[in-house]
Amino acid sequence: MPIDVPPDTPLKRLGGDSRPLEEWTTTFHLALVVLDPYTYESAWLLDTAGRILRNFAEADCRTAFVVTCDDDDASAFLGPWGREFLVFTDPDRLAVKNIGLERLPAFVHINQANQIEAKAEGWHPDEWRAVAENLAERMSWRRPTIPEAGDPAPYAGTPALG
Repeated sequence: MPIDVPPDTPLKRLGGDSRPLEEWTTTFHLALVVLDPYTYESAWLLDTAGRILRNFAEADCRTAFVVTCDDDDASAFLGPWGREFLVFTDPDRLAVKNIGLERLPAFVHINQANQIEAKAEGWHPDEWRAVAENLAERMSWRRPTIPEAGDPAPYAGTPALG
């Protein structure tokens, strides 16, 4: 059963303004990879996460990184990924809290009703694959291979709220 996310949850675009979640989901589902740039665990998964988001970039969903820091640190952490994808910064971790995340990195699928359809916390490839399969099915899209050669070994991640 989907879990509701408060529609007024602020999502601040990198280099831009903050808008409530409900404005980002008016037309499209959201496929979010949530990372903490101050941890090795999120850094280890950056290329894998980018590959997964790239798979859905042309599907009928918005693909984005949510990074728990300010704009400057997000740009430094993401490098070229920050220019390829929509990026939300969440230095106060309000979005992380409202989504109900306990561990980062995380992969979250939010539908147009502002509900979590699927999520995976920490890096557990089977759980990330389940989120990707759910999203692929809903978008009538192809799913990425998870895990792929070169992806990190599974790990629990770090506390989402810092």
